[in-house]
Amino acid sequence: MSINQPIQHLYGAFERLVLLRERLPRWPALLGTLAVCLCLGGVTAPVSAAPDVPPLAAEASVARVNINTADAATLAARLKGVGLSRAQDIIRYREAYGPFKSVEELADVKGIGQSTLERNRTVITLD
Repeated sequence: MSINQPIQHLYGAFERLVLLRERLPRWPALLGTLAVCLCLGGVTAPVSAAPDVPPLAAEASVARVNINTADAATLAARLKGVGLSRAQDIIRYREAYGPFKSVEELADVKGIGQSTLERNRTVITLD
């Protein structure tokens, strides 16, 4: 194997990254980091090395939900593992005991366990 073969292989990978970069204009910094990783044989750079990269589309589209004001349909749509029936239980609890004072209090609702609470902690708001 000559020295030119690995260089040609990396150059080919870099050309594919350039094409990909043209198709995905929102990700130039990440693609640059990926090119560096390929050239260094898999050594990774921290994501913070590219601070100007916009958030992932999935992260940007996550809608937060206020459990003190949302209706049952909104709760069911935005909370993972919570259907319409469980969302109605959340509203009944809220009507009986007043607004939630902490996210952890949601676990007091019948049928809402710690795993459901943890899955949804990042989208729940109280104000």
